Amino acid sequence: MKIQHIFFDLDNTIWDHRKNAYLTIKDLFEKEEITLKYAIDFEEFHSVYHEINERLWEKIRDGIIGKEYLRKHRFYDTFKHFNVDDEELSMYFEEHFLDKILNHNELVEGAEYILEYLKAKNYTLHIISNGFKEVTERKCILSGIDKYFQTITSADSVGVRKPKPEIFEYSLGLSDAKKENSILIGDDWIADVVGAQSFGMDVIFFDVLNENREEEGLKIIKHLLQIKEYL
Repeated sequence: MKIQHIFFDLDNTIWDHRKNAYLTIKDLFEKEEITLKYAIDFEEFHSVYHEINERLWEKIRDGIIGKEYLRKHRFYDTFKHFNVDDEELSMYFEEHFLDKILNHNELVEGAEYILEYLKAKNYTLHIISNGFKEVTERKCILSGIDKYFQTITSADSVGVRKPKPEIFEYSLGLSDAKKENSILIGDDWIADVVGAQSFGMDVIFFDVLNENREEEGLKIIKHLLQIKEYL
């Protein structure tokens, strides 16, 4: 069956979460004069934060922890790594991070072009995100990409996250699409590729981190413009 519906992951597939998070944390770091107060280098701090945050998101995806645990620990554990045990400071960073990140709305290179291209070819576009509901829709609106998408599904709306089949089922039901005429594009091997394949839906793996995974018949891109090779 011909593809009619294209489902995109949001963070780091369309909306450049890594870049926007970096800029937001840098703003907070400088505002609170962390280098001056604690002699912590920002690049080192961000590197540790990134590793901790990625691990916590993997645990959320796998159902090991909930979002409140992540919110309590990602900055606290980062500061603790630098021997700063300060819950108040950590929560200040967390609360302001979720709010201020929406001041930065950089898109992944080629995102707007490819969305225009797909829209012009009359594909119906959707979002399936593992992110928090309270920020997912605002990211789309504030970055100006909401106009491209018929539906936006965040994991909080369903109560489960990719790779669980329920979130795919929910999003297809919302969009009146069938898995046979749908494809998912995403950057997370487990959440997006394994999730879509297990659900029985075609997938394009956006190998943004050059993981160089190989699987017979799998569609792989390194840049969003390469979507044109498949659609």
